Amino acid sequence: MVRSFVVRSLAFLVLAAAARATTVAWAAGHPHVIVVLADDAGAGDFSFTGNTNLATPVIDGLARDGASLERFFVQPVCAPTRAEFLTGRWHQRGGVRGVSLGQERLDPGERTIAEVFRAAGYATGCIGKWHLGTQGPHHPRARGFDHFVGFTEGHWGDYFDPPLEENGTFVTGTGFIADVIAEKTVAFIDDCRRTDPARPFFCHVAFNTPHSPMDVPDADWDRFRDRPVPLRGSAGANEDLPFTRAALAMVENLDRNLGRILAALDRHGIADDTIVVFFSDNGANSPRWCRGLRGRKGTVDEGGVQSVCCLRWPGRIAAGTRIDSLAGAIDLLPTLAGLAGVPIAAPRPLDGLDLSPLLLASDGAAAIAERAQARPLFAAWNGRVSVRTADHRLDGNGRLYDMRADPGQTTDLAESHAAERARLQGLVEAFTREVTALQPRLLPERFFVGHPAWPRTELPARDGAGQGGIVRSGRAPNASHFTRWTAPADAITWTVDVVTAGRYEAVLWYTCPPADAGATVRLSALPDAGGDRADAPGGGAPVTATITPGWDPPANRGDDRVERDSESFEKEFRPLSLGTIDLAAGPQTLRLEAVAIPGRSVADVRRLVLVPRP
Repeated sequence: MVRSFVVRSLAFLVLAAAARATTVAWAAGHPHVIVVLADDAGAGDFSFTGNTNLATPVIDGLARDGASLERFFVQPVCAPTRAEFLTGRWHQRGGVRGVSLGQERLDPGERTIAEVFRAAGYATGCIGKWHLGTQGPHHPRARGFDHFVGFTEGHWGDYFDPPLEENGTFVTGTGFIADVIAEKTVAFIDDCRRTDPARPFFCHVAFNTPHSPMDVPDADWDRFRDRPVPLRGSAGANEDLPFTRAALAMVENLDRNLGRILAALDRHGIADDTIVVFFSDNGANSPRWCRGLRGRKGTVDEGGVQSVCCLRWPGRIAAGTRIDSLAGAIDLLPTLAGLAGVPIAAPRPLDGLDLSPLLLASDGAAAIAERAQARPLFAAWNGRVSVRTADHRLDGNGRLYDMRADPGQTTDLAESHAAERARLQGLVEAFTREVTALQPRLLPERFFVGHPAWPRTELPARDGAGQGGIVRSGRAPNASHFTRWTAPADAITWTVDVVTAGRYEAVLWYTCPPADAGATVRLSALPDAGGDRADAPGGGAPVTATITPGWDPPANRGDDRVERDSESFEKEFRPLSLGTIDLAAGPQTLRLEAVAIPGRSVADVRRLVLVPRP
């Protein structure tokens, strides 16, 4: 299965390159596109949706000056929504079924929105959180983005002077992470206008706030520290007000940073030539006020999957446009391509609809509205599936609600509307059968090394496994590191599939107290008994190196306003070359172990990076 998967992805890369070569000049004169995505902002976290606990004038302005999709739905958690936005297809079709440990990776056979726009001649950039895979062919630079600055894992542990990646190089941002994302976005716009002002650009700006940890800059926190919170969520008097205040402070910060991006468009005189989209990836990450909707992030109820979605295109989308038809993240690819006049040429059928006639009030708007209202939208997570229609929601427990009369899902109509409940249950069962049928081609939990689409391979702690006493530093695998490496029986392993055989420099990113420096470690490539091939090879001779010098910087405690729950604190890791190892093609296990431990511990490990060498 792995080898055929690699062949498919390589063939798709060849076709995509050919398409780019023939269409670069075609896109001149087409609008720029900026898609801004918030992380864990609920549908009630904005002043234009009625929240008086904060003010979001920039996002409010997008809705006022353009269109608001009033019933817009995403998935209950991060990676599935991102997959649907990027592909216009249900996330299960692209193999995305989790948020970590390889389950968040998007099948390379899926054509992304970046590939669609790049094939039409657009410059493409992704700034911020990716969360759909780290190695080639899953890295954003292998998925249609010419430029990437951010992080490929899920939630991040350090929001101040954050460690990031910029086109394959590890860098450190300066300041608060949302400010850095806005700064890098403005730099991308500036660079595009400087290098080729006639060429349109597509930029995906993925903020990772207000996701936890609840780190907030002093200036933003000072406005909220003691602010009253008159609008409360389902917890009422028991609401965690410090968490709510921190989340709302981060939303206001995000709003201000979006204003910096829009100001860059004004400075370049291209605001009227740019489509700007704003939405969030799931419901709120706490039970704070959400317009009375039931549920939050991680649930398949309305509050877990309804998001704001605003689109501004001055002079083309009329100010104050309100779209009541059902819409979702799966609609963004076909809709933006339709607005921009970009052909899609997707290798697989889309699940989303092109809603551009509705937004432009053009011919065909009534027909598209009818289709949007007639089709069901599904939400799935943690074994539960919910379906939303124009009038009803069947929740993950089989309860039926009239969403027009009862948006808070308070009265179960399953008995009184038994026929409708049975109809919707049939839709859920058919949907589940269809996506379950995709299971044989889901990606194995094996991480690719040396893929031609992105040969440099990062293997973070998230994608490895600790053996013996080694554990991850945080409950959440994303942004964690391995620690408690103290004994010869301990080891760290990564299960990989080497796409391109050859020599790779192995670089270990570590910390180690000076008193413990000097441990000798060995990296080996072993046959993978769990692989697809009985003749799975191992690698060449192991490489050994000494952990030196000692390097033990303090953890960055940041400005947490609420005690963090799952993320570990970050620290600055140091690269150490272990030497060059020969790797044969095929599935195998990389094993890192200590052969001499002169101190109390070996090292903490953030990642192993494999760099092709001649």
